[in-house]
Amino acid sequence: MTRFFSKIISKIKGREYQIDEGINSADMLSIVFTRFFMLLRGFFKTLGFKKHGKINFIGKRVAIKSKSHISCGGGLTIEDDCHINALCRKGVKIGDNFSLGRKSIIECTGVIRELGEGLEIGNNVGIAANAFISVRGDVKIGDNVIFGPDVKLFSENHIFEDVETPIYLQGATRLGIEIGNDCWLGAGVTVLDGVKIGDGCVIAAGAVVNKDIPDYSIAVGSPAKVIKSRK
Repeated sequence: MTRFFSKIISKIKGREYQIDEGINSADMLSIVFTRFFMLLRGFFKTLGFKKHGKINFIGKRVAIKSKSHISCGGGLTIEDDCHINALCRKGVKIGDNFSLGRKSIIECTGVIRELGEGLEIGNNVGIAANAFISVRGDVKIGDNVIFGPDVKLFSENHIFEDVETPIYLQGATRLGIEIGNDCWLGAGVTVLDGVKIGDGCVIAAGAVVNKDIPDYSIAVGSPAKVIKSRK
């Protein structure tokens, strides 16, 4: 049974995928049952998208606002209790085989007096549970990127120099965030506005990234510091 479903998943993803042989038939049937209903929700929930693939899996209690701003490829998976607000100037563009873990939030606009810019996500990107992606400035995520749980991206920074004026009235900077291809951001990583993380980087769990990280770097700490090059 696992071989049969491995072939089906490989066809959906467009690459070789092998289900663990330790999964027994009862567990496999339970997974298939769950995925069947996610597939049905995926059909209805993606109605209204600007563009979408043929096969999409969406969990329970998923809220998607401003659907007409979303373009996505095939193999989309959104787990239970996620919230997506796609209202932004440039829209939300998602590649093939994207997965968003449980209770994650993508928030493109906070207040309607100033829309967020745009979100681009490449192919084969996996984001684990409880992620928070704030799309005020542009956010770009490359191909083959993985996020651990509780990763947070903030593409805006409040101005606070004038002590006589409330901070919320001083405006904000929106330099944006860019994450290159083949990166791994560990659990609890926070990426702040204006940061570019190069290709092939590993950011250790709990790091706070407030400056650019060169290609193929391993960075740890708060603020994050490069400790080693993968090359």
